[in-house]
Amino acid sequence: MSNEVHEGQILAGKFRIERVLGQGGMGVVVAATHLQLDERVALKFLLPDALGNPEAVERFAREARAAVKIKSEHVARVSDVGTLESGSPYMVMEYLHGEDLAAWVRRNGAMPMPEAIEFLLQACEAIAEAHALGIVHRDLKPANLFVTRRVDGSACIKVLDFGISKLTVPGSGSELGMTKTSAIMGSPLYMSPEQMSSSRNVDMRTDIWALGVILYEILTGRVPFEAETMPQLCGMILQDPPRPIHELRPDLPQAVQQVVLRCLEKNRDLRYRNVAELAYALAPFGQPAAQRSAERISRVLGAAGFPSAPSQIASAVSARAGSTSTNFGASTEPRKSRAPLVAALCLLGLLLGGGLLFLALKHPALESTAEPPSSKPIAAAPMPSALPMLQPPASAASMASAASVASAASVASAASAASSATPKAELKFKLKSGSPKLKGVTPQTVAPAIDPLDGRR
Repeated sequence: MSNEVHEGQILAGKFRIERVLGQGGMGVVVAATHLQLDERVALKFLLPDALGNPEAVERFAREARAAVKIKSEHVARVSDVGTLESGSPYMVMEYLHGEDLAAWVRRNGAMPMPEAIEFLLQACEAIAEAHALGIVHRDLKPANLFVTRRVDGSACIKVLDFGISKLTVPGSGSELGMTKTSAIMGSPLYMSPEQMSSSRNVDMRTDIWALGVILYEILTGRVPFEAETMPQLCGMILQDPPRPIHELRPDLPQAVQQVVLRCLEKNRDLRYRNVAELAYALAPFGQPAAQRSAERISRVLGAAGFPSAPSQIASAVSARAGSTSTNFGASTEPRKSRAPLVAALCLLGLLLGGGLLFLALKHPALESTAEPPSSKPIAAAPMPSALPMLQPPASAASMASAASVASAASVASAASAASSATPKAELKFKLKSGSPKLKGVTPQTVAPAIDPLDGRR
């Protein structure tokens, strides 16, 4: 326990310290009871030795401002800030029961894939809201993801420690007066290549890298880059590919391995553009609630104007559906022209007319082998006088009549040939004297007239 605080001590006149939860070189976190509310809270404040460090004081204030802006369930709530009697700033946070994800992995080892994806997506919900506010965390790691329980007993991830977060919105100010060029901001095992080169020149994709490292670790129990010295580790992160996941976890689907590897691209332009894209890539392999989590992430970023491909596609589909409904379901395709159909029918009429003319010239006797479709038979006429009378049919009705005559003539010709070849064979078609007629064909069986310009068939 720190010499500066002890159990039972009253801070700010209203908080009684119960025990120390954690302590570092700059600050300490204690469990305390709010005397007026009789509620357990967590107090975080700077140690007296850190008060002379302006950078530490600024980072503490920055963490408080960032945490209070983010309303997500997956960020520890900050309810108040103040200054202790010693002059040290403090913040009042919700008290969390549980342990951080680093301790969870040490105790339980590699996690099942659906549970690991669920934990990461919950962290993505908090990071999405931070990114929507222009805040880059820059220190994501399992030790800053706290595993607690909801009222119903389900696990809930809380993102902690926005102390070295970066504001990327215009007018947020420069960090040149706060951070020295040589300062290392973040945890080296989880730092992106660009963060190692310059912690100031980073954007939300540096958090994508850290989330990829976290997912790799909770799925395999190992980090993707392991080295004995800091220079060696930096060289691996800047140049070497990560250790293949299938060597440590061969049962993982190839698609999940590809998601992790895309997060760990050296070139940040090749990573996911935002946590919404990452969430949609992981959702099919998570628990049933994973898809809803991805949709929430997409909506948060979309409301802030960040591009999210899945939501844009869904909006386009909805817009098309709405347009169709306003037209009572009518198709938006242009109506096809009927001109080709009319031309084809006219050509067919010409061909049939030419065929009839040819048959009339070659076999004049065939005119008496079939009864015309009308009630009066077609009278045979001398060939010279018949020629001017034969014209292409002017309508579908005349085309059908001509087709009937041609068909009857062809059948009769075939029957005559068969009779001469086999005189004793019984013919299916019998010619009656007086009124030559094809058996089974009567004037009533003629097809109804069809208007070639009518689209109905």
